[in-house]
Amino acid sequence: MLSTLFADAGPDTEIAAALETAGAVDDGLLHGFARIDEDRAAALAALAGAFSGSPLREAVAEAVDKIAAGSVADDHLFALAAARIALFGSVHDALLARADAALGRSRADWPGEPQDEDRPAAAATHLLGGARSWLRELAITGWRGVDHDLVAAAGQAIEAALGDPQLRRLAVLLDGLAAELRAGSPIATMDPVPVRRWADLWSRALLLARESRRPAPAETVTGRLYVLGTDVHEHPTAVQVQVHGVLEVVGAPTRLVRASVSAAKVDTIVGPAIWRLLAGHPMLLTALAEHRALDLTDMPLLVGGDLIWRDAQARPGDPADPFTTARVHLGAALAPATPPLERHPVRIAEPVLVEDLAAVTLDTTRLPACGPLTPEVVSAATAAIGLLRWDDGTWTVQPLGVQATVKKKQVGVHTGDWALGPADAKAAKAAGEAVEVLRERAGRLLRK
Repeated sequence: MLSTLFADAGPDTEIAAALETAGAVDDGLLHGFARIDEDRAAALAALAGAFSGSPLREAVAEAVDKIAAGSVADDHLFALAAARIALFGSVHDALLARADAALGRSRADWPGEPQDEDRPAAAATHLLGGARSWLRELAITGWRGVDHDLVAAAGQAIEAALGDPQLRRLAVLLDGLAAELRAGSPIATMDPVPVRRWADLWSRALLLARESRRPAPAETVTGRLYVLGTDVHEHPTAVQVQVHGVLEVVGAPTRLVRASVSAAKVDTIVGPAIWRLLAGHPMLLTALAEHRALDLTDMPLLVGGDLIWRDAQARPGDPADPFTTARVHLGAALAPATPPLERHPVRIAEPVLVEDLAAVTLDTTRLPACGPLTPEVVSAATAAIGLLRWDDGTWTVQPLGVQATVKKKQVGVHTGDWALGPADAKAAKAAGEAVEVLRERAGRLLRK
């Protein structure tokens, strides 16, 4: 039961020890690996000791020795980033195992990486080198030494990477990190510094910037997708809508899956207006707004549970209430394996149905402004569909939709209800104005 997970929450010495060991990298990034004193050298040595029995043993030990001696190369930083990611991955696995046990949820095994490497073209390799160069300068300088000039040095690499579809994920990550550093510069005067968050972004970016990568395993599926809820990830320069659902395929187990669509944006496009940026996915938006199932045909599905969304291969089907879906399908659905780079406790986001709201902690700080779900609506709820998350020692549930009783009638409110625009005509008109004005101005510039 989900309530047992919350009831058993408390200090965990093993998790605390793993996070403390990873803190050696975080502290190095805060002050800069060009300035390693005795205490930081000892912390890095403890990090190397933690990997003495792992395949990373030699790489991490060499990296620690070289950096302590004043030599900071890409391979050394890569070894530290890999070690840090491995430690957070072990914490992720332990926490997810507890969540699965509490929920009675079965999970698929990770099948391993394919043997053939997918090497980028020469142009992409050059762009990756530019990204690694900036990440190396950040590591040498440290967050405390970052200023506007160092942040601006990333601009060319980010702009070039954004133009290469193969590097889009890395480019958006770098763009987001640069934006946060720019907002905090000069960071020498910033207090507190989000050390763990920036170390997370730096580590992931460095691994994505390696010259060789393996393609994610995928299959094509034909079946019916029942939507559970919608999560919105928004940044001043980008937005991603991630739909969590249950996939039914004839002859296969029912599975938990995700479907994500993204768009670039500017910081003036906020609230319900962001849905206009995703107008190229009308089938998905219709299903969200009208609470319908989606019939999929030959849709690619990654082994990690992510559908590679192709709107032309989906059609809205019959009405499907998310709470009915959760009550009927969620308990028996097979959860996907977690890809190696996604193994981080902050990325735990397990769909759950909560009908005893007093037994859990609802986190309303993540509610997006693009939908009708507000803290006030959540406070009146009698049941919720949400994402089980773990953040710095605490389990919470992020609501994606709630049920409440209004005038003796049960009603549902969901994040994706405004996918085709707010119900109020004036609000819908205002939501579209910012996007239309920017498009009109962009068209004028292109015509010139």
